[in-house]
Amino acid sequence: MTLDLTDEEKLALAAELKRTINEDRYPLSPRIRTLKAILAKLKPAPAVTTEPRPTSKPGDRPRRAALPTMKRRRPGPTDDAALTSMW
Repeated sequence: MTLDLTDEEKLALAAELKRTINEDRYPLSPRIRTLKAILAKLKPAPAVTTEPRPTSKPGDRPRRAALPTMKRRRPGPTDDAALTSMW
């Protein structure tokens, strides 16, 4: 069976399917899986073309300065009190 829908009708149907899928309580139910499959047929995902990434050389590593650093926190008086009250 083929549906002959205009572009406007396809957009309206896709919007309704998206709303129904997003608002459903059980996202993994067979009903929602069927609706997702119908939506995929209406709006096929665009073909993703990726460019190949440049190959890295063995010596190419990020500099240490570029990596986020974590500061060590010294325990303050409130931390000691909290620890002693737990034991």
